[in-house]
This record gives sequence, structure tokens and C-alpha cells, in this order.
Amino acid sequence: MFIRAATATVLLAATAAAPAPTAQVSPAELRSTITALVGFGTRHTASDTVSPTRGIGAARRWTAAKFARFSQDCGGCLTIETPSQTVTGARLPTPTQIVDVLAIQRGTSDPDRVVIIAGHIDSRVTDVMDTTSDAPGANDDGSGTAAVIEAARVLSRHKFAATIVYAVLSGEEQGLYGGALLAAEAKRRGWKVEADLNNDIIGNTTGSGGVKDDGVVRIFSEGTKATETPEQAARRRYNGGELDSPARNLARYVALLGPKAGLKVEMVYRTDRYGRGGDQVPMLEAGYPAIRFTERQENYDRQHQTLRTEAGKVYGDTIDGVDFSYLAKVTRLNVATLAALATAPAPPTGVTSEGALKHDTVLKWQPVAGAAKYRVWWRSTTSPSWTNHLDSAAGATTLTVRGIDIDTWFFGVSAIGADGAESPVVFPGPAGAF
Repeated sequence: MFIRAATATVLLAATAAAPAPTAQVSPAELRSTITALVGFGTRHTASDTVSPTRGIGAARRWTAAKFARFSQDCGGCLTIETPSQTVTGARLPTPTQIVDVLAIQRGTSDPDRVVIIAGHIDSRVTDVMDTTSDAPGANDDGSGTAAVIEAARVLSRHKFAATIVYAVLSGEEQGLYGGALLAAEAKRRGWKVEADLNNDIIGNTTGSGGVKDDGVVRIFSEGTKATETPEQAARRRYNGGELDSPARNLARYVALLGPKAGLKVEMVYRTDRYGRGGDQVPMLEAGYPAIRFTERQENYDRQHQTLRTEAGKVYGDTIDGVDFSYLAKVTRLNVATLAALATAPAPPTGVTSEGALKHDTVLKWQPVAGAAKYRVWWRSTTSPSWTNHLDSAAGATTLTVRGIDIDTWFFGVSAIGADGAESPVVFPGPAGAF
């Protein structure tokens, strides 16, 4: 006999053990951060780096100082680092230094496993080459940067098994350079990145057409891995896995936590918005699970616009376009997700499924440090979410699901800690491996 259960009920209960101080997220703190960021005039990647009051250099130093104050409050729990790289490109014809500001909160028992929250600090106007005009960037991406800083303020007061990295990136508007630098840092340090939560344009609630939505956030996730080999692609096309990349199952995990933040999560089965991109893309290209958080209603009059008024219409990404109550909800969702991931065991590795020519399906996996047991999940091949589950015996690394055939269902495995905290679900084989 198998157990049938609503995924939201089971996984929400499993993640309830994780400390998620979402109530500590403050709209006032978010407003204060964006006010400061807008006050630097422009944060164009190639803007002034010397002035103490204007340009991206001043904004990055201010961010590093904020992280340093949080670290002082938590007894030195954050290590602040500023990796950099000089680049040139179509939008940066002059060699320009890209600098990411990182605050690293080392995990207590599984420090090599890393979960990341990111946003980009750079801003722009209509002409992407204009480095001097005021470019407030209140929502794009002051909102994402504020969420990163607020998550650091809240979560640095707590301890977690895994390492949390708070990443404020540069150079997104010029070619996703900050995300590429973050990916290179992760490779250099040998981080086992379980999740990268990229927050970009998360503070507006009224779209260009006047429709308002302050109850939904979109999560974009890739379907098949950017790093998939031709051999892996052939196997996936035959056996399935197009909807079960680590990023996609990470998106499902976040969706179940939405109620904790008062939000409905709309999963979008795309890497990003149509024909557009964000800093999660270079992370995916490096093989790391990454997703993008974006508001439900975008206002294109406020994105990439020079400050002006034409025919009575106001253009520009100014602070009055940010809904701080909504931004606080999206930040709370990030905080809940980071806390759940960093508390739970790592996702299982070596997950396989067997059952050809049989009425039963056998799942196998490798043991995970800190896991008290494992949960086998399955769903209809056309279902967007995991719907059924069966728990293993303590310490077991295999489980047979009797009477459920491998031909008709998709399967996955999650790891559960002694406190009930649960990892994301892992789809068998290379297509789903974290």
C-alpha cells in the first residue's frame, strides 16, 4: 500500500522545523536600503568608482559596510569579500572592473554546501552606454539588492547547517558579468551550490497596463540542464526529465513555501522572460541550480528608461514605483527558502529508478549526511507537482513502491533530517541530479 498526500501539506510540515524568521523582514528596512541606493545617482557599471557619494563604487562600498555592521552584530558571523574581474564587451568597450560584494555565513555542520541569494546593484537608463545620467534603479534592481541585504540582516542572527552566501552583483545590464563572476568564484572555491535564488525586479505591483497584483510572484526555472551532454539528452528524451531539472524541482520547493510569505508562486517553465536574461543564467551554464524571482506585473515604463515626461506620461525607475509591502513578501519568501534549504540535509545523490517489465518500482540513492530517512515521491507524468509519497525506513538507501509501475509515473527522492526538515526532490539520473 502506498501513501497519497497533498505535496503542500507534507512538504510544508517538513520544512516547518527550519527556523524561518520571516516576521523579522521589515518594509521600513527595505525602503531605507532602496532610498540609499537611489541616492547614489547612477549605479551604471561603468560609472564613477572613486566618488564617496555618486556612482557604483560608492554604492558597492556602502553595501559592504552594511554587511560589516550585520557581522559585527552577530559576533563576526559574516565574511565580506569583493571578488573582481576586469572585462570588455559590446556594452563595455573600455576595460571595466566588475566587483561583486559577498557576505558569507559559514554553515555549522555542512559548510561546503552553499545556498545563495543574489541581486544586481547596477542600474541603467534608455541608452545602456550612458554612464552619467541619473539612473535610480529603484526596482531594477534596487529591489533585489534590498532583498539580499535584508535577508542578511535577518538570517545572520541565526545558525544553519549549510553556508548561506548573500551576493550583490555588478555588470548585469552590460552582459550578466556579475553572475559569471559569481559562478567563477563558486568554481574556484569548490562550493557545492545547492541553490541560487536570483532576485531581479521584485518590487512593483502595477503593470504598464494598469493591472495590479500584489499576491503573486513568478519563479522562472530551466527545463533541461544547460550543461546536458548529447548522451544525457538522448536518455532524457526517451525516459523523461524535461520538467525535472534541479532548478525546476527547486522552483517547486519554493512554490510550496509561498503561503509562509503570503504569496502564491506562479512557476514559469522558462529560464527567464521571453528573449531576456538575468544573473541566474551564467550560474546555470556553470552547472548550478538557479532560479529567478520576478514580480507578476512588470511596468515597462519604469524599466531601462531615462527620467522624463512625454505626453503626460512619466518614465523612469523611481522609488515611488516600489510597493514595499509586496517587496517584503517576496523577501520573506526568500528568507523562508534559504532557512529551509540551509537547515535540511542535502538532496540525495546517485538516485536511480528500476522497474521495466514489472508492476513495482525500485528507487535507490546514496546516503546523505544528516538524513534520518528519505521520502520517495511520484506523480503523473502530466502533473506539475509531486502528489504521492512513501517514507523509507531509517537509514535505508532503497525503497520499493509496490503496485506503482515505472512506465506511468515520474519518481523522485528527498532527504529528511531528524527535525523533519526536507530537501528538494531529486529526479533519477543525470537530468535531475543536483
